[in-house]
Amino acid sequence: MSGPSRPILGITMGDPCGIGPEIAAKALADAAVYQRCQPIVIGDADIIERAIRFVSVPLAVNRISAVESAIGRPGTIDVYDLRIATTEQAKPGKVCAVGGHAAYEAIKRSIELAMSGQIHAVVTAPVSKQALHLAGHDFAGHTEIFAHFTGSGEVAMMLAVGNLRIVHVSTHVSLRRACDLVSRGRVLAVIRLANQACRQLGIEHPRIGVAGLNPHAGESGLFGDEELRQIQPAIQAARDEGIEASGPYPPDTLFPRAVGGAFDVAVAMYHDQGHVPAKLAGFHCDSSGAWTEVRGVNVTLGLPIIRTSVDHGTAFDQAGTGRASEKSLLDAIDYAIRLAQAAGPSS
Repeated sequence: MSGPSRPILGITMGDPCGIGPEIAAKALADAAVYQRCQPIVIGDADIIERAIRFVSVPLAVNRISAVESAIGRPGTIDVYDLRIATTEQAKPGKVCAVGGHAAYEAIKRSIELAMSGQIHAVVTAPVSKQALHLAGHDFAGHTEIFAHFTGSGEVAMMLAVGNLRIVHVSTHVSLRRACDLVSRGRVLAVIRLANQACRQLGIEHPRIGVAGLNPHAGESGLFGDEELRQIQPAIQAARDEGIEASGPYPPDTLFPRAVGGAFDVAVAMYHDQGHVPAKLAGFHCDSSGAWTEVRGVNVTLGLPIIRTSVDHGTAFDQAGTGRASEKSLLDAIDYAIRLAQAAGPSS
């Protein structure tokens, strides 16, 4: 059964000192967004009003303290006003504890609203891990915060750029630790999550390509045996469940094949193995090093709620300039709408 035709999305403002508020203002200046969803920014209204001035878009702010007070129409941003960070405290481009705490509280409130069924999905703007830690919130990032407050066990990060989708066995750990996390059980769990995510996106029989950990996928044990001991048994177990998984493939050939459409989703063994091809596909800059396009979506799999995100950081160096691109946020909004509509009828 299909879900709500116009789902309510909670969009966290991200770190108020970064570009999150500005890209939110830019994205919600697009009237077409309101035809497909009802967006509510969760954060500080004063910060959003400042962002509107930075990006010079004709928007008003409707300050609310309850979801049902939102008006959901173009030309106005509904802001679930938490009143934590002021414009004097949260200066553009400044890494600070106030910014980290405000971002954290927006995430926490969005989870509460989603878990209680008041919103259909959460879309997150970028946060600073350094600012979170300065504020005393000892989490490695969004994924870990969502897993903690939803009581989730097996979760995984999926990056998506166009038809390239990559799910990670591990993310924010050291490379040495990442190798230890490549276990049969974890790889199998991630394959299952990847399969489920693709089915939710309308892919009836997902083709899942699994990367090896070592160069040449181990070359039959010559360059490492994790493929033989852990990854191959996980793939076989998934196939025994009817999942169309194959590999392990050398990563340097798996991802080009996934871009070409040979796979619906690829499983990466660690953070940079998956992030590098995703960023190559979605991030582009000119000869001066200035970003000309930033696309891509980050989706947390394995949660009881829907969470999508931009696939970039806070870009403190751009904060306050109004130049940051909103395209990744629009991609994340699109994914959230699609997943919410596929999730079933609203409760």
